Parts: sequence; C-alpha cells; structure tokens
Amino acid sequence: MEKAILHQQAVSTMNLPEIDQALKELTEANRISDGFSVEQRIRLIELCLQSLSEAAVEWVDLCCHAKQIPRDSPVRAEEVLAGPVSVARYLQVLLISLQAIQRSGKPRLPGTPVQSMEKQWRVPVFPTKGIDDAIVFSGLKAEAWLKPGVESESLFNLDHLERDSTAPFPLTLVLGAGNVSAIPATDILTKILQDGERVLLKMNPVNEYLKPVFEQSFQPLIEADLLRIVCGNVEESAALVEHPAIDRIHITGSTQTHDAIVWGGDPVERESRKQSNQPKLDVPITSELGNVSPWIVVPGEYSEKQLQFQAENIAASIMNNASFNCLATKVIITAANWRQREQFLSMIEQFLAKSPRRFAYYPGAAERWERFANDVPDDKEYLPWRLIRDANPQKVPCLFQEESFVCVCAETAIDSISDTNFLEQAVNFVNDQVWGTLCATITVPDPFRKTEQEFLEDCVSRMHYGAIGINHWPALNYAFMSTPWGGAPGADLKSVTSGIGNVHNTYFLRDVSKTVLFGPLTLFPKPVWFPSHPNPESVGWGLLKHYSHPSVGNLIRLGLSLVFK
Repeated sequence: MEKAILHQQAVSTMNLPEIDQALKELTEANRISDGFSVEQRIRLIELCLQSLSEAAVEWVDLCCHAKQIPRDSPVRAEEVLAGPVSVARYLQVLLISLQAIQRSGKPRLPGTPVQSMEKQWRVPVFPTKGIDDAIVFSGLKAEAWLKPGVESESLFNLDHLERDSTAPFPLTLVLGAGNVSAIPATDILTKILQDGERVLLKMNPVNEYLKPVFEQSFQPLIEADLLRIVCGNVEESAALVEHPAIDRIHITGSTQTHDAIVWGGDPVERESRKQSNQPKLDVPITSELGNVSPWIVVPGEYSEKQLQFQAENIAASIMNNASFNCLATKVIITAANWRQREQFLSMIEQFLAKSPRRFAYYPGAAERWERFANDVPDDKEYLPWRLIRDANPQKVPCLFQEESFVCVCAETAIDSISDTNFLEQAVNFVNDQVWGTLCATITVPDPFRKTEQEFLEDCVSRMHYGAIGINHWPALNYAFMSTPWGGAPGADLKSVTSGIGNVHNTYFLRDVSKTVLFGPLTLFPKPVWFPSHPNPESVGWGLLKHYSHPSVGNLIRLGLSLVFK
C-alpha cells in the first residue's frame, strides 16, 4: 500500500501523462503475468525480425538526417551496420541459442571449451553456427574467458529462463545511449528476452527521433506488455530513477551520469554519501560507461600490406560515427625504437587526411575538441581529425585519463629493450595509466605471435579489460553479439569505471571475465567498416537480409557484394 501511494506521488510530480501511462501499463501487466517461456521468447524474436526489417530503411534515413550524412555517402553504411544490422544479428544469434535450449536444455556452442593452465575456461563464441559466420567473416574467431573457478558442468546460467510462472517480472528502466542506435535497442532486448524483465526505455534526447521506428521494430514486445518507450529531458530521467515502480536500472552513458543517479546530483551530497557508503539509489543498477580505448602496436617487421591494413584499421576506429564512440581508439602505444614507427603513424594520418570530416552532432563536441587538442578548430560543426604524436601522460593527462568523446587521438611511445619487454610495459601502462576497462587492442607481428604465443596469452590475461582484440578493433566484440560486452569485472558503485555487468552474452555464459577476438594482420575481402570499402552500404543491406532470413540465396548475394562492387 505504501509503495502504491509513493507511486502516485512520484507520477504526479512528473506531470507527464505519457510516462505515467507507460508505468501504469507495465505495472498492471505484472498482475496478470503467467510466465515467460522459451517458446514465447522464440516467437517474439521471430516477430521482431519481421517488424525490424520493415522499419529498417526509415531507421537509417532518420539517423543519416540527424547526423547530416548525405544520401550518396558511403558513411551511410555505418548507420545500417550499427543500427538495424546489429540488432537483427542479436535477434538471430539469440534465436539460434534459444532453439538449441528448447531442443536439448542448453545452448550449442560453436566449438569445444578449453581450460588454461590457470584453470580458466576459454569458451568459443564466434564464428557462430547457423548464419555462415565462418564464410562471411573468414579468419576471425572469438572466445569468452570465464572467471577462474567456474566448473565445466556450470558454464551456462539459465536461471532467467526458468522463472516461476507466478513471479512478477522486474520492471527495468533503461536509459538509452544517444550515439549508436543499436545500443539502446540491444540493451532492451537483452533485458527482456534474456533476463526476463519488463522495460521502460527512456530515449536519450540526442536520438529520441528514433522513438517511432523503435516502436515499429519492437511492436511485438509492446503488444506483449514487455516494453514501453518514452522521451523526456534530464528532469524526467531524474524522476524516473527515483520512481518506486522501478525495480532495476541499466544505463549506457558516462560515469558522471551514473554517479549522479547513485550518489546524488549535488557534488557535496555525492561526496558525503560516497564517504559514508550511503547510495541514494536503492535498486540494482548495471551500466556501460565508456573508455579511453588504447591500441598497442608491438614492434617488429611488418610488410607494406600489413602496415597499410593496420593503419586503416586504426583510422577506421577513430573515424567511425565521427568518433562519438566509447570504443573509438583514443591512445596508440608504440615502441620508441620501432624502425617502422614513423612510416606507420604517417599512414594513419594519410587515411585521416583523405577522409571527409563528419558533422559534430553530439552536444559539446567543439568545446571538448578545443580542450583535448589544445587548439581552436577552423570549423566547429565539422571538426578535423587530430592525431597527437609523442603525447606525454604527465604533461597532458587528460588525453589518457578522460574520455574525450571527440575525434582526437593521442600517440605515445615507450622505450624498451625488446619486443616482449615492450608488450609487458604496454600492458602495465594501459592497466595503470589509461582510464577505463571496456576494450583494448593489440597489433602483433606474425613472428612474435608464433614464437611468443604463451607470453601473449599471459599479457592478454593480465589486461584489465572486458573486450580485447588481437589485430582487430574490439567494436567487433560488440557487433558480433554472441560475444558478451561490458567493462572488466570488479567495478562497484563507488569505483564504477567502465560499468557493472554485461549485455548480449547470447550463449548465457556464467561469470564472464573478458572476450578476446583473434584475427590475422590482414583480411580478405576488405572489412566493410573500412573507409576505403567500395560498396559498404550494399554489404550492410545484404547482411540485414541474411540475418533476418538466413538462406543460401541471401548468402550468395551477400558474398557477391563483399567481393564485387
């Protein structure tokens, strides 16, 4: 009774009929709930794949209009890939897992787990089976490394699929990201279809224009009273996080926003509460909160082709989405005495120089660019790409300790006596002097990888990051969806860093420590996320068709677009 009274009081203070109605409908649905079976989840995924396909073109058009991407620009492909394609892939890989669970009681892994010398399970999670990953993404593989101590008979955690039919669904508030459209979409899908929660999605003001296409894409979930989508400003968000009807919160955003939610918006109150360990928030919160993403380049002898590929790899990771990504490369670590260092950095700068500038659509971008580049841009709407060489962490700590969320990247060099000594120092450097625990990359020469495999794996094991790419951008760890995504374990409310918990994890793995992506120094066909790809949008739409309706015909058409313009 007391909670119901508080509920009414909180609603009245918001004075927003849309949010009021959404909360009433979701809480009322719990009173007549009769469970959420695997079969029901499968059916909802199939319906969502259909409705998503119908909304996809408008989805991409809205994003391109907001980000001022011309209709004939190859950059449109980014909105296809980081929007409906990523969401359709999530739905398809989860569908495959749930169908396996329905048949045999557990997901079907794409390979056999192995145990390291430290008794840590390394579980294959990519390429997945059923959607031809081994063909489309030839050469790439990924593993989820579980926390030491997990037993072989308990690799999976299916508790949320076995909920008591009479138990109410937790009502989760998802505060959506404003930069990449797939993030709020897959966040809500993870919470609903995997965790068995009802969700109120509060759109970010930056991309609330997506509300109509989200409602169209996820209409099956709305009709099932599992989802409602609302808009509003900071005041509405603040009222919602304190609303007594909300049982859980998930946020993709900044540590500042997270701490304001947990400890209070007033700086004095926030610090006082932290000191006394008395959080203002009294419900569980999970989060993904950004990173100063580092890219380590191990010295050695690379061929011209390998250097070119890796330089464009890094440039692509900087330029994607105008660098408004938590996983955009922000620090490159090289060896001071590496013979090819100058050539490699010049290649990166050349790729940046010949790529058109992007509209700086994210609020505060120009001010952040001035601060982190220590310069004044010649155009505050279309900011220049900036690589700062030989940056000193002691002289410009902001480049290493704060996420700029703008198109500025630093390079710093480490003195070393050998390639192994360099990598050991570089791992210590990113662990200790670079902020965040979300993702990191290591480019490794082939001879080093062959002769120092055990040493390399030990270094990867020591890296305090939730996602690591070997020779490839960890954005793939996000986009592949069967790869769990989130900050490194160990964060708590007082020291949250890159966040608490993870999303995706479509194999329902228990106690994931990190995901590790492996690949060769070059790939063929050229990756669709590279700026020089000849027809990336065509490939994107081909991937959407294949993930929505996997078939031999769609695979053939996709293969042709991958190889031919």
